Amino acid sequence: MATLLSVNVGRPKDVRWRDRTVHTGAWKHPVDGPRMVRRLNIDGDGQGDLQGHGGEQRAVLVYQTQSYAYWRKVLERDDLEFGQFGENFTVDGLADDEVCIGDRYRIGEAEFEVTQPRVTCYRVGMRLNEPRMASLLVAHHRPGFYLRVIAEGRVRAGDPITRTRTGRGSLTVADTDALLYLPDPDPAKLRAALTIEALSPGWQQSFQEMSHRLDQPPAPAPAAPGWRGFRQLRVTQVVPETPTVSSFLLRPTDSQALPPAAPGQYLTVRIPEEGRPGLVRSYSLSSAPGAAEYRISVKREDRGKVSTYLHTHLHTGDVIEAAAPRGTFVLADDHTPVALFSAGIGVTPVLAMLHRLALEHSSRAVWWVHTARDPGQQPFAEEARQLLARLPHARAFIYYTAPDLEIAGGPGITHGRMTSDGIRELGIPADAHAYLCGPEGFMSTVTSALQRAGLSSSNIHTEVFGALAAINPGITHTGSGPPHQPPGPRGTGPSVTFARSGLSTGWSERYATLLELAEACEVPTRWSCRTGVCHTCATPLLTGQVEYTTQPLEDPASGEVLPCCSIPTTDVLLDL
Repeated sequence: MATLLSVNVGRPKDVRWRDRTVHTGAWKHPVDGPRMVRRLNIDGDGQGDLQGHGGEQRAVLVYQTQSYAYWRKVLERDDLEFGQFGENFTVDGLADDEVCIGDRYRIGEAEFEVTQPRVTCYRVGMRLNEPRMASLLVAHHRPGFYLRVIAEGRVRAGDPITRTRTGRGSLTVADTDALLYLPDPDPAKLRAALTIEALSPGWQQSFQEMSHRLDQPPAPAPAAPGWRGFRQLRVTQVVPETPTVSSFLLRPTDSQALPPAAPGQYLTVRIPEEGRPGLVRSYSLSSAPGAAEYRISVKREDRGKVSTYLHTHLHTGDVIEAAAPRGTFVLADDHTPVALFSAGIGVTPVLAMLHRLALEHSSRAVWWVHTARDPGQQPFAEEARQLLARLPHARAFIYYTAPDLEIAGGPGITHGRMTSDGIRELGIPADAHAYLCGPEGFMSTVTSALQRAGLSSSNIHTEVFGALAAINPGITHTGSGPPHQPPGPRGTGPSVTFARSGLSTGWSERYATLLELAEACEVPTRWSCRTGVCHTCATPLLTGQVEYTTQPLEDPASGEVLPCCSIPTTDVLLDL
């Protein structure tokens, strides 16, 4: 019979780690005597990051003494003590490859249900002073698991553990963990996972999205970039679109034709900067796919160095450097309805999609939904109107947000901001694919409304202006200033350019990974495991090559890199 060997608790505290402060509850220690287990926690325990830990579905973390013995041998350590893996219950038995999601257990006065494997998290590596630990737990099929509390009650070390119900689906903790984090998931096990009501909602959503992708026909392999590195393009025309937006039409300086760009992709341009590699920015292509010229349409920002340079220094006949079109925010080739949402200059990538639909005289149902301050600041209004007229099942909705507008309304025109109720009233069907580009607040509102209207998250595609919002779980302060050169002497290694942040610097061996360099520069970063497991940090690699210091459990998608476990071997340009 399985037995509860130790009850471990710990309050969240601030821990210094790599010149940062992490608020974490990973430091658990055994306690004597009975402890009351409540719906959300054990008395005396707490979690520092409630986004990834704790809550009803993750009230209690379990780890096995057999796994302690395993890691003592693999890691060649004799200092591992109960609670050191962050678990609340250290148990004898209940192996990850035997316990199933949905199993219920009686321990002392309380009853519990298994809801999910442990979340991959860098903090277990902090606690053990073993940075690889999050990856090792998955690779060695020993993650541990969470319980939700079915009946509250007191527990204590020495209590026997009795299974009171077998989980539906017979999917073990180890198999569930492997489905999410390891390559080549078993379709049969994935289908089984979708039938398990006890599985936590977050994991259910992940598996639903995975199942949806498996049900789709195989996507064609992404085309290789049209050219390596940067290429010179000549400006053939500058077209003012609004008082703050201008379009720049670009052709090669040689006789070679431009490779076609997929509708929705972007062009990364570089402008000269004295004594440095140059400033880079990425701008969505607004031209029709297959056009003889590329067109980027740029809004001049008050403090935007590159947009100001383009507006004030770039004229017909001038030459600019650009990397080949890239990006995965592209119009899918299928026959489902399509909704194109944009705000302000976010119209550019969805305009290219509208061009594609019009060129094909598509019979798809199309919703064109755009938000602008007023008609004078609405770029491409007439161009979009003409394209929509070529689509038999298109409808347009325009929102003007400036107060006290003295213009006539009309079909599809609304004075005021787009609302969640208004989005749901557009009548977009649940099988539509929606493409959103604009400020984060705009896209968050639209995404939530579309989900409530029945669209799955896998059918909602977004493109974000500028740097993505950082994901740094547990870090109490991530810096508030703009990206800057890292402290200390400038690195002499390959040049590393963060395209969204407009920063280039030299690589230095002071940093173990590209992620650490980005953090030193206060470039907004997104990560969780820091060991190549979760792919939260996956970033488009626009140019250059890297090598992995820790091999990821699964390779990133083509054209992407995992900064958390890689270093540059040549000059690189990252979409960060």
